[in-house]
Amino acid sequence: MKVLVLGGGVIGVTSAYYLNKAGHDVTVIDRQTEPGLETSYANGGQISWGAGAPWAAPGIPLKALKWMLRPHSPLVLRPRLDPALWTWLFQMLRNCTSARYAVNRERMLRLSRYSHECLVALRRDAGIHYDERQSGVLELFRAARELDEAGRDAGMLERWGIDCHILDRAACVAHEPALRAAQGKILGGLYFPGDESGDCYRFTQALTQRAQAKGVKFALPTRIERLEASGERLTRVITDKGEISADAYVLACGSYSPLLLRPLGIDLPVYPVKGYSATMTLSDAAAAPNGSITDATYKVVITRLGNKLRGAGTAELAGYDLSLRPSRLATITHVLGDLFPGAGNLAQAEYWCGLRPMTPDNPPVLGTSIYKNLLLNTGHGTLGWTMACGSGRVIADLVSGRQPEIDMDGLTLARFS
Repeated sequence: MKVLVLGGGVIGVTSAYYLNKAGHDVTVIDRQTEPGLETSYANGGQISWGAGAPWAAPGIPLKALKWMLRPHSPLVLRPRLDPALWTWLFQMLRNCTSARYAVNRERMLRLSRYSHECLVALRRDAGIHYDERQSGVLELFRAARELDEAGRDAGMLERWGIDCHILDRAACVAHEPALRAAQGKILGGLYFPGDESGDCYRFTQALTQRAQAKGVKFALPTRIERLEASGERLTRVITDKGEISADAYVLACGSYSPLLLRPLGIDLPVYPVKGYSATMTLSDAAAAPNGSITDATYKVVITRLGNKLRGAGTAELAGYDLSLRPSRLATITHVLGDLFPGAGNLAQAEYWCGLRPMTPDNPPVLGTSIYKNLLLNTGHGTLGWTMACGSGRVIADLVSGRQPEIDMDGLTLARFS
């Protein structure tokens, strides 16, 4: 079957890889000159299948109001006359209950756990490297309240089969000796030994090369102008290079997916949530962590990627604006310098921002649409890197007429009907 994958980020490339492996003739189109140059380029680097949780959680509305008053707020809302934003926010607030949180966390865990299994197999079979580290993820707590909440959550996580451990300050430093200089600022942590980290961009590039060697075609750069449909099927994609047709289409355009679907009568509740990162070259490797850390207070991820250290985080609701705001970057550089002083020169860091495609309940949108030959693979939010391989495998199974290996309940567009 001839399959056209729309989008060349980590979601689109993993979809293409698994579709090709299933025997399909696959072409990937993207507006960039090479794969992985947008949201996949400089994200936090965590493959947090165990630690990843919905943002829509009990208590978040009140916390969000308090965050707004802080100089290093992890959340920024820039009010605008955008009906999609206010509809999305209202839907998210409806999911901030204990019952909805449990449902959404299980759905995300189901896909994330499966995706990690797929990644391990892919890494073994394809023999690719991307500054990967299997040293777990450590979530750090600066306040007693945060540590108490983590203790209550640990029991729920263990019931779901997630291996996690509450660590005191000394144990956090023993796990990451570079924290010694900042140990007075932390009270403890929650350690997820099964989680991993790695450079999403390097992974996407390496998998692209592997896919090309197997016959996947990458038509880059190609800008998608619109999708056209007739009856129950998508018929063609209009691009700046002309028309392209296929037997099946996979939409993996991240935050831009709703803009392409709206003219077709599909209301996809995905909204862009901008995140930032700062990546610096290490001048003292011993002063940097060995793996990946999340600062729970500032909601900033810090990940070791070879000879570099990356800090990433913040959530800015500002539509499709991609400007680099110094105030947002200041939060990330503050955490990097606060926890790991002397690791590198922040003045020479590479700064970046990207748009995370988030659903209001936080699980992604996978699978079929109202058009029989159009499949969706988007809405992964902050866990696109974590969920990429599993999502791509699911799409390949559906295109091939096979039943996916995981239960798709709650992961499709049908939940928003």
